[in-house]
Amino acid sequence: MNHHMLSKILESVAQGRLSVQEAQGRLSELAMEDLDYAHIDHHRSLRKGFPEVIFGEGKTPEHIAGIMGRMKVQEQVILATRVSAEKAAIVLKQIPDALYDPDARMMVWQKVALPKTGLGKILVVSAGTSDIPVAREAYLTADAMGNEVETVFDVGVAGIHRLLAHKELLEAARVLIVVAGMEGALPSVVAGMVRRPVIAVPTSVGYGVNLGGLTALFGMLSSCSSNVAVVNIDNGFGAGYMASCINQP
Repeated sequence: MNHHMLSKILESVAQGRLSVQEAQGRLSELAMEDLDYAHIDHHRSLRKGFPEVIFGEGKTPEHIAGIMGRMKVQEQVILATRVSAEKAAIVLKQIPDALYDPDARMMVWQKVALPKTGLGKILVVSAGTSDIPVAREAYLTADAMGNEVETVFDVGVAGIHRLLAHKELLEAARVLIVVAGMEGALPSVVAGMVRRPVIAVPTSVGYGVNLGGLTALFGMLSSCSSNVAVVNIDNGFGAGYMASCINQP
């Protein structure tokens, strides 16, 4: 339930097109809905401007589809992250109008195409091709939240001239998301080139002492560039969400 839907219900009651009893029925589960295996936070759109996001790991496809089905009644957009291709195939049989991105392992449902309301452009940059799945998760999240988003992939520090070729695009972005594994150096380099906030995303991509992303994480947290903030390892969703919070009016 978002502010637009709530206003429409109240206006319909005021204009006599909807009875008080009908409005009461629609609002009876405004705050929460108990499905036994999940308590859906329907109030989150009113509270935070975006609905609850479904974390797919650990949930059965039936649980994911059940939650999405109930959310569709009240929301304009639904995201489900970390959904395997096998689970997605089952969910899509019940929610056929949802879309699945196999790289990001993410499902997106939209009632209608939502307008772009961001104040500027969000740019998602990946150090390597292997970092693209996390970068795609960030891209899809920011896009679904009403932002204009562009991407630049595979421009890591091993060939820094690739990044410099996109200097104008980097400088034009209002918020940048920089995704990198290995030693995690790219966010510091990008942040040193621009005046805008840079959200750094460490990935678990790398050999041995990458330690599943810890080396990249520590490197990003130790950045000498003052405009760098860091999210958790492989957390493209968190980066996309935070970038949208910065970019929205």
